[in-house]
Amino acid sequence: MSRYHDTYHSWKQDPAGFWAEAAKEIDWTRTADEVYARVDNLDRWFVGAECNTCYNCIDRHVEAGRGDQPAVIYDSPITGAKASYSYAQLLDEVATLAAVLNDLGVSKGDRVIVYMPMIPQALFAMLACARIGAVHSVVFGGFAPKELATRIDDAKPKAILSASCGIEPGRVIAYKPLLDQAVELSKSKPARILILQREQALAELHGDRDVDWQSAVDAARAQGARADCVTVAATDPLYILYTSGTTGEPKGVVRDNGGHMVALKWSMFNIYGIAPGEVFWAASDVGWVVGHSYIVYAPLLHGATTIVFEGKPVGTPDPGTFWRVIEDYKVAALFTAPTAFRAIRKEDPEANYLKKYDVSSMRTLFLAGERADPDTIQWAEEQLKVPVIDHWWQTETGWTIAGNPMGLGALPVKYGSPAVAMPGYDIDVLDEAGQPLAPGKLGAICVKLPLPPCCLPTLWNNDARFKESYLSAFPGYYETADAGYKDEDGYLYIMARTDDIINVAGHRLSTGGMEEVLAGHEDVAECCVVGIADKLKGQIPIGFVVLKAGAGHTTEEIERECVQLVREKIGAVAALRIVMNVPRLPKTRSGKILRGTIRKIADGEDWTMPATIDDPAILDEITAAMKTKSLVAG
Repeated sequence: MSRYHDTYHSWKQDPAGFWAEAAKEIDWTRTADEVYARVDNLDRWFVGAECNTCYNCIDRHVEAGRGDQPAVIYDSPITGAKASYSYAQLLDEVATLAAVLNDLGVSKGDRVIVYMPMIPQALFAMLACARIGAVHSVVFGGFAPKELATRIDDAKPKAILSASCGIEPGRVIAYKPLLDQAVELSKSKPARILILQREQALAELHGDRDVDWQSAVDAARAQGARADCVTVAATDPLYILYTSGTTGEPKGVVRDNGGHMVALKWSMFNIYGIAPGEVFWAASDVGWVVGHSYIVYAPLLHGATTIVFEGKPVGTPDPGTFWRVIEDYKVAALFTAPTAFRAIRKEDPEANYLKKYDVSSMRTLFLAGERADPDTIQWAEEQLKVPVIDHWWQTETGWTIAGNPMGLGALPVKYGSPAVAMPGYDIDVLDEAGQPLAPGKLGAICVKLPLPPCCLPTLWNNDARFKESYLSAFPGYYETADAGYKDEDGYLYIMARTDDIINVAGHRLSTGGMEEVLAGHEDVAECCVVGIADKLKGQIPIGFVVLKAGAGHTTEEIERECVQLVREKIGAVAALRIVMNVPRLPKTRSGKILRGTIRKIADGEDWTMPATIDDPAILDEITAAMKTKSLVAG
């Protein structure tokens, strides 16, 4: 029997008491005066408490006699590099780098931008900032100069930590020229830039501003320089993570120290079912929220072992790379995006590569980051013979809003649903007037205030925009900007972003529902549906499909069959008349399909190249495909 319902009820009966109990898992310099309070008209957790996040991630495990346990494993199938760091070695690396930061003039409250590839030093940088009370802001390595410059101007960093290059399959991306351009474009100039030289491309360092990372660390280590942990308020910011804003200006999501630790520590066992000492692998990037929460902070807070993987699910070198990592390091749970599994399935639909490896250490696969279609979940279940758990959360929350809590005892899986609200989240589905809808009715998914620990208390230096963006549409609620419904059992179904609910001749339809049908076709590897403007019906849906290797039918047959499937399963009201095969779908580097950009191209609206796009050439392929169907001019 799952303990979920009792646990959720205990939170609802006494939220402060629930989180006070969870907070006992954290080592505090000073305990809270109030578990929850309104401060300056914002919701705050563990008010008056003092702590240090780095101490809780590293020092306390070493002091408890677990210094020899592996903390961080690095594996780069692209370069062939591998490394492992025990908790004691991690402490040495982080404390030494923190001393270097101090020497560069960085102190408590200063901001530091981290612009790094997926290498262990990216984690060292984040933890070193946390150690001295500096506020880190990680920007995905290789981000365009203009986008990086906007983040520099908003955060006003004292220093930037970067590497000479990032490495993608078949190409080396020099970071330093991009970084130099960004600094040139920005009004706020960082005093120092610390550069880690990688052998694949050496960077040119300029004057006193640029500092060689390894030389500085070596000098500090030779002098025995190690920074101590600096005590901060639980409500002080740990980091800023920028997310795209609808106005074009990025929003700096703020994460506090205290609530962040409490919720993440609670989640590692209760949601993911992981015990200290086990290997947990979040196959993401530290540039994204998943990387912050579940590559860096949560596993280390819990005393688990985390993996830093510099590779891709396919092409580094083949669709078996995930299975090789699981075998090599005895991974207990893998957390990745559905896109990764769709890519693996596209290249290896019969899972022949999986048969080459022993993945018996793996108990659970967790999926998040975008909607997990039932077909992908069922394929993964069939191949891996383990529970495949979809769960839903956002950059703004930092941890699960709705999920299936393995540590509390698994609930029945309902395909297409990330299951139920986690403690801390009271979820309603609202109509346009802000009234709760009955089960099965599609609406805006919203969370009753206050949000639980770890969720953003505000945006960096912009309380007004925080309230306008998230709290104004439905008073008393946080607006997730996702649309969906709940069933009679309280299971949530995330059908689309609110912007992706289309209006076809007065009928409100979910593109996610249509995608679910298309994904069920035996030859479709991945798909997306967007609503484009139509003079007669207002909007009509258009489908895009990427086919599996060795598809059994012609492209034209598959396109026709997809249209017919939607007609059969949703009805003629869906008005899906066009499905087109494309080589690839345009995605962000975290795997989210850029539906909004596709729609703008089709509608002839002005659009700009998304800063997070994985490969800009894909948009040319999409445009060409739409021209063949006369969906865009030219």
